Order: sequence, then structure tokens, then C-alpha cells
Amino acid sequence: MSTHDLYITPPPAPTWQVPATGAARFSWDYDDGRERLLALYQKGKDKQWDGNKRIDWSLEVDPADPLGTPDEALTLYGTPHWAKMTERDRGELRKHYTSWQFSQFLHGEQGAMVCAARIVESVPDLDAKFYSATQTMDEARHAEIYGRFLHEKVGMLYPVNDNLQGLLGDTLRDSRWDMPYLGMQVLIEGLALAAFGMIRDTTTRPLPKQILAYVMQDEARHVAFGRMALRDYYKQLSAAELREREEFVIEGCYLMRDRLSGVEVLENFGIGKQEAKDLSEHSEYLQLFRKLLFSRIVPCVKDIGLWGERLQKAYVDMGVFDLGDSNLDLLMAQDEEVAEQLDRDRFAVEEQARVAEVADAIAEGGAGD
Repeated sequence: MSTHDLYITPPPAPTWQVPATGAARFSWDYDDGRERLLALYQKGKDKQWDGNKRIDWSLEVDPADPLGTPDEALTLYGTPHWAKMTERDRGELRKHYTSWQFSQFLHGEQGAMVCAARIVESVPDLDAKFYSATQTMDEARHAEIYGRFLHEKVGMLYPVNDNLQGLLGDTLRDSRWDMPYLGMQVLIEGLALAAFGMIRDTTTRPLPKQILAYVMQDEARHVAFGRMALRDYYKQLSAAELREREEFVIEGCYLMRDRLSGVEVLENFGIGKQEAKDLSEHSEYLQLFRKLLFSRIVPCVKDIGLWGERLQKAYVDMGVFDLGDSNLDLLMAQDEEVAEQLDRDRFAVEEQARVAEVADAIAEGGAGD
């Protein structure tokens, strides 16, 4: 079945064309580059994996509750609308929310793939080109996996959210080579990591947990890459140049905060746009969710040297300023450990099955004798 047949509302056009600006840069210096970045490049090569093999696609997903997360996370929970819904309606609502969330993940991963390819093209340093090439492959794998989950397990897609598309467009149209780093590695990837983590840690379904944990293991490297490259570069910029980038971060953060309301889902259940916005704005869960979503962005922005007065005031307004002191390295290490523990658990189960199979074969042979 074509993807376009699965969209709740069809995209306005089959493709989206963003005019490219800026220069493609070649480096003729093939000597060793920055040790930290080359070490990350080596890790990127070592950690490549196949989504067809590492993920157990035989696991079933309940269409009426694909994630098994608490209903309290749904915007309509506890409202008069929820009280009027049948259990079948509630199952459809869960399915739509899962479709909407994972569709935005899918579109964001395609955007990350394009931005990583743009970095390969435009960044001046060869070591950064090397790492970006591994990230491009990572993002292709993530888009493949999210697409497969939506096609095979959910059977429904939502178009790209307007605010996400707007931030992607702004990132790709900018001719400065560092902007794909800032827009994608710091803002979009940072926000995605937090969203992935919240679902990974609350889902009771093994398949989406595997998908999110393994994707997050890759994304932890990507954010580290952005931090290394931008921290080095932003030390060289003037105060005016830093202010320009802080303005981009402020606008992007407001866009991403507003992206996460899921108004499109509520509209598909007959709720008017304004009421849907009001319900989302006053949802206690979404208020907490929005704050936690910036747990990866704020400390990263501070770490790379963008921490001017206007930016700090914007974070105070969003209620996320205190996240600037979060330990980003610890969060990334935890993401790595969750994925590695899933692998250990799965391999242990498989090993037990093999041992049992051998024991049964020996027992059968003994009985025959």
C-alpha cells in the first residue's frame, strides 16, 4: 500500500523542495583532524546496525493501544469529551496519537538525514565531514525504522507538522555552514531525544521500546558531535554573530514548543481548532512534557557558548531556564546503557532458548537409544 493512502490528510504536494544556498566546501588537508571528533567518527562506524536484524519485528502491537502508556498522557483524558467516548473511540484516539507522534519522528528523521548530508557538503573540516557521513546513514536507518513501524504496525500517518516544517526550512535555507548543526543537532535532535526518552521510559510495549532505545543510542552521538563542532567554532565569533544565532535558537525553541500540542489529532475527533489549542495549553501532562522536552536543548545551548541575556530571558519565559545546569553527559550515558541492556537481555533469552533446544535434542536422542 502506498504511503499516501495511509495519510489521515494528504500532504499538499508529493515532495517538498527547499532551495539550497551556501557553498559546497572541499578540504585538501587529509592529515589527522581533531582527536575527539575522530574518536566519535570511529564510534559511529563501530556502532552501525541493521534495523531488520537488531529489532524484533515479529512482536505484535495492539492497534487500540500501540504504546501502552497511561491514558493520563492523552489531552482529552479527564475532560467531558473523554467521558462521552466509548472504549472503541478511546482506542482510536490512542492509535491516532501514536500515529501523530511517530509520524513527526519519521519526518524529523528525514530532515536530519538531509541536514547531515548538507553538513557533509558545507562544513570546512574533513573530520566533521567524516562523522557527518556516518550520521547521514544513521538518520536513513531511523527514517526506515519509523516508516516501517507506521506502515506495518499502526497503519496510519500524519503529515509533517507546520512548525517542524518551518524550522527545517529555516535551517536548510540558511547559507551559513553552522546552521544545520544548530537547527538540527542542537534543537531538533535535542527535542527528539527528550520525546523519545519519555515514551521509551513509559511504554509497556517491547517493540516501540526497542525502536526508541536503539535510535536514542545513535542520537546521543549526534548531539555530542554538534556540541564539539559548535563549541570550537563559536569561540571565534563576534558578539553580534553570536546574537544572530541566539535569535535563531529563541525562535526555534518557541516553534518546537508549539509543535507538540497534537492539535491535529483532536481536530480529527471533531474538536474545533481553538478548543483543541486551549485543551492542549491547559493539559497538566503536556505542560510537564513541554518542560522536560527542553532537558537536552538548554544545557547543550549553554555548553556551546550561546547564553546571552535575551536567550536566558526566553528560557525563563518558557519555564526551562533551570535546565541549563542539567548533566548532559550523564543523560547521554544513560541512553547508551538502556540500549545495551536491551541487547544483553535479548541475547540472554536467545541463549537460554538455544540451551533448551540442545537439551531437548539430547533427551530425544537418549529416549531413542
